[in-house]
Amino acid sequence: MNISINDSLFTINNQFKIGIIHYNKIIVEESPQMIKGRTQLYQENLFFELQDTPVTERAGIKEWRQLWKALGADPNRYRPSAESLMRRIAKQQYLTPSHLAVDLNNFFSLQYELPIGIYDVHTLEGDIEITLGDDTTGYEGLNGRHNTLANILYSKDALGAFGSPYVDSKRSAVTKNTIEALQIFYLRPSLSDSNCEQLLGSSGKMFTQISGGDFKTALLTSEIRTVHI
Repeated sequence: MNISINDSLFTINNQFKIGIIHYNKIIVEESPQMIKGRTQLYQENLFFELQDTPVTERAGIKEWRQLWKALGADPNRYRPSAESLMRRIAKQQYLTPSHLAVDLNNFFSLQYELPIGIYDVHTLEGDIEITLGDDTTGYEGLNGRHNTLANILYSKDALGAFGSPYVDSKRSAVTKNTIEALQIFYLRPSLSDSNCEQLLGSSGKMFTQISGGDFKTALLTSEIRTVHI
């Protein structure tokens, strides 16, 4: 499977970066109590931080809103997923546990202030490209409705769109039957390559310490636009 970034995205921001973690032989089950407790405590602490620093002033959220606008979408109408999660925390609408993959994905998203998606590899076919959607791009999302992705980043395989930093598709969702997963990090353009690689490595290590299995990371940039997993 090749994963690539469409060249047109670099004309909008030449520092555009995407992080990839490929997990194999993982076991997705209910999160252990340690993760549930850590996530709950993190959300409670974040709630108090957000009383002093509004969501839109957080460094990661602010940068992604700027990129969202540059891509042509309205962040006040279609919010990046990390911002949506953080706005829930600001209202004390804390995230309830789902299963290990979703819980850790949400934790990483809040911690790094990044949109992140995780997908069941066995639902995907052929190569993957990350590009910009138009009026014809869309899918049934995890939010229970059809989502149009005009001027919003999205990931597609041979079957069509399956993920985005806005909302992910029902088709590619990770379940407790998932043994191989692909995690896509929509990284902040301002982060250095070394910081991005460290972030990916730390996330993959934490995930597999709990899920078992193994992982490999890759970083897509203007210098490396295609990787093979």
